[in-house]
Amino acid sequence: MTEEAESGDAEAALTILDTVIAARGGSAREGQREMVREVARTVEDGGRLLVQAGTGTGKSFGYLAPVMARAVASGERAVISTATLNLQRQVLAKDAPEVAAVVRESLGREPDVALLKGWHNYVCKHKVSGGYPAEEEPTLLSAPGAASAATSSALGAGAGQGARGPLGEQVMRAREFAESTETGDRDELMPGVSERAWRQVSVTKLECLGRSCPQRDECFAVAARERAGVADVVITNHAMLGIAATGSPGVLPEHDVIVVDEAHELAGRLRAQGTVELSVAAVERIARVVRAEGGAAEELTRSAGDLRGAVDALPAGRLPNGPDEVLSGVISLVGSAATEAARSLGDKASGTEASGGKAAAKSAAVVLAEICGSMNSGGVAARADVMWCDRGRDDLDPPRLHLAPIEVADRAAAHLWADRAVVGTSATLALGGEFAPVAAQLGLGGPTAYRGIDVGSPFDYGTQAILYTPSHLPPPGRDGTAGAARDELTELVEASGGGALGLFSSRRAAEEAAEHVRAATGLRVLCQGEDSIPALVAEFAEDEDSCLFGTLSLWQGVDVPGPANRLVVIDRIPFPRPDDPVAQARSEVAQRRGGNGFMSVSASHAALLLAQGVGRLVRSTTDRGVVAVLDSRVVNARYGSYLRASLPPMWPTRDGAVVRAALRRLAPATNQV
Repeated sequence: MTEEAESGDAEAALTILDTVIAARGGSAREGQREMVREVARTVEDGGRLLVQAGTGTGKSFGYLAPVMARAVASGERAVISTATLNLQRQVLAKDAPEVAAVVRESLGREPDVALLKGWHNYVCKHKVSGGYPAEEEPTLLSAPGAASAATSSALGAGAGQGARGPLGEQVMRAREFAESTETGDRDELMPGVSERAWRQVSVTKLECLGRSCPQRDECFAVAARERAGVADVVITNHAMLGIAATGSPGVLPEHDVIVVDEAHELAGRLRAQGTVELSVAAVERIARVVRAEGGAAEELTRSAGDLRGAVDALPAGRLPNGPDEVLSGVISLVGSAATEAARSLGDKASGTEASGGKAAAKSAAVVLAEICGSMNSGGVAARADVMWCDRGRDDLDPPRLHLAPIEVADRAAAHLWADRAVVGTSATLALGGEFAPVAAQLGLGGPTAYRGIDVGSPFDYGTQAILYTPSHLPPPGRDGTAGAARDELTELVEASGGGALGLFSSRRAAEEAAEHVRAATGLRVLCQGEDSIPALVAEFAEDEDSCLFGTLSLWQGVDVPGPANRLVVIDRIPFPRPDDPVAQARSEVAQRRGGNGFMSVSASHAALLLAQGVGRLVRSTTDRGVVAVLDSRVVNARYGSYLRASLPPMWPTRDGAVVRAALRRLAPATNQV
């Protein structure tokens, strides 16, 4: 490709971007324009690009303009994956239509955009009409990602978006929605319903009757896949990429370009998608379902008892050598019994009235057999997988076995990136100032295999934000927030007169801090767990006097611009838990390869979350405020410079008096405590 051709492609995309921005009444942002040029080059070359685009850059337009222009001009289909439902809705309903309209004016044809999710995210008309038995119990897979390649399409965007209220009321609303919807898309049901209620109107891919279904011609899931198969641009989610990464064929339509928005989350999503779980309760549940459909369940029931004895004897935590001979033998018995149960149910496409129920029962048995096969595959011994026993919190939470892949780079390289142009973007990709950690996790290859660029942010962090790192505080302990740090927190919140977002490492720490600040200041402190996250964030945004304290749910995705959020306090560096089995195994792999396990895993994890938490403060060009990290290790420990290099370039200080004075100036006069 000539340099002139590259310039021409970029120029066309920049013209489209400028037109879109002008129609919005905005002005050009150089970082956004640089992103357009680099994405256009990557799409044309078929290369690999990581783009760190700071908050406010407008990264969705930065990739939509060149990708949509390329799709219309060359016929190359693009898949765009988002990490969150909110971002998916924004791209699909707002950003993509704006760009598509301008592409039509510029190139003579509007790109066709389609949405694709997992099978379970669409209403099943056959189930609603009575073709399947009612879902009286939870499904086999109780954790996100605990699915095989054949069944994990049940875990697309929207799965698990719970709602309040009695189950019966939720089921009624789900059925009413199923009768009136034109798309069958779960996300159009507002407010949402629990996973258990949604199961009353949906099925997984493996449970589907396929071509034998009497209502296949009206199937929403089939229609969505047919639309995606002919669209120019397909918008999907990281869960679907997780399914594709397992090697499941046909999950995504053929495509030439893949764009991963919020790419910093992808490795975790792929790992979760590859994680499986086995419990006695699940085996007993499947046995009951198989028996109800006339299948052979005796051996399955018997094997559940054997599994109970084997699991009850296990210690909590990681099983570094995998299942011992006894446990392995029991898992084999469960797997064989599940296979026999599935075989006894015959062909799910039998055409009888019970075929829907048999399909559901058979799919559960097949999944169980696959899980048992995975746990006995030798992956732990080969150091490819990590296995652990979760003992639960009480007798109502029985022990479970888990198996997770230690790394996902190889499967991503083989099934996601091969023979495609790849663009990954996020506000937090350069950890410690380098792209290498994220690139390695995602299987993008060495430094010569990809390009990494930081297009900056339109925000002037040096004048808009202060980074306060009180080095005099003692290192945090294991339990909650230490007294000195809690006093520091109270003084900061008091100086700001509210308007504080507190990000804590545990629910206990958040609750204790909330109680302390309420008593000491009289300010209104909202705390996670007192209401839904969206409701709490809305209250926080509306009341400039209030504070909002919480845990990891608030570290990402909270967007509260303006004076309601003028202070962000982080209680400690968000390292993974010391007993986290996956983090332990990943650290050991890094050590064996001659690297630093702590820096490769724990510090990288902390840097990513810390950057995400810090990013909650400045959300617009007019925002002003303070980020306070009440963990002295950020400045006193050797790895502190790595963590600080991962953060936006805020004005740093260790002087508490300076910070409190700044907060008093920011606080509205009526908010002074």
